[in-house]
Amino acid sequence: MPINYARRLTGRQRAAASNRQLGVVLAFVAGAANAGGFVAVGQYTSHMTGIVSAMADNVAIGAFSLVLAGGGALAAFVAGAACCAIMINYARRRQMHGEYAFPLLLEALLLLCFGMLGAWLADIDVLVLPATVMLLCFMMGLQNAVITKLSSAEIRTTHITGIVTDIGIELGKAVYWNAQQAAAPPVVANRSRLRLLCALALAFFGGGLLGALGFARIGYLATVPLALLLVLMAIVPVLDDLKARAALLR
Repeated sequence: MPINYARRLTGRQRAAASNRQLGVVLAFVAGAANAGGFVAVGQYTSHMTGIVSAMADNVAIGAFSLVLAGGGALAAFVAGAACCAIMINYARRRQMHGEYAFPLLLEALLLLCFGMLGAWLADIDVLVLPATVMLLCFMMGLQNAVITKLSSAEIRTTHITGIVTDIGIELGKAVYWNAQQAAAPPVVANRSRLRLLCALALAFFGGGLLGALGFARIGYLATVPLALLLVLMAIVPVLDDLKARAALLR
């Protein structure tokens, strides 16, 4: 990956085009981790709506151990998002180049841990949940928070309910018939946003397909290429910070 491109993709200075490109890549990673993780641990780890709904159902039927498991997954997702906010704000206050790269590098490290130690982590329970599920939920919260922060909440990558809703809204605008005599401004679809939304949805689907196939064939090691992709995207701004730090110490 060219150095200047990686710097624009995950560096502190942001542009709308870089946000869109990074969002599509991260949607692919999230789809692969989510669908592949389901093959590995039997549970989706980015769908907090489903988890909270399941918790309510389980409270109603008295399955409190499952309620606790759902609460653990939810807490891990929230902890990941909180960790991302801490890292970004710490770097931002110090004007570091890796403001957004550090959380992605952490996600890459956790994906490597999941890939290399997944079978061992699956035998460890945390709040009646396997450590693998907690780890995946933490990573999904971390990733969703970083793209939310850098795009000012314009882009989401770990779930596509909102994306599909926005696609429907833009399609509705596109086919709306604007009457000639209408005094109000015409209804016009944002076609560039529609293209972005479709790209995010397709990237999530494509990542999910490859992730599921990868986990089915090689198991936890299927996450290693995803981790390496994140490292390639995030490493340049981090190296810039290390160089700046070394220059100050001379």
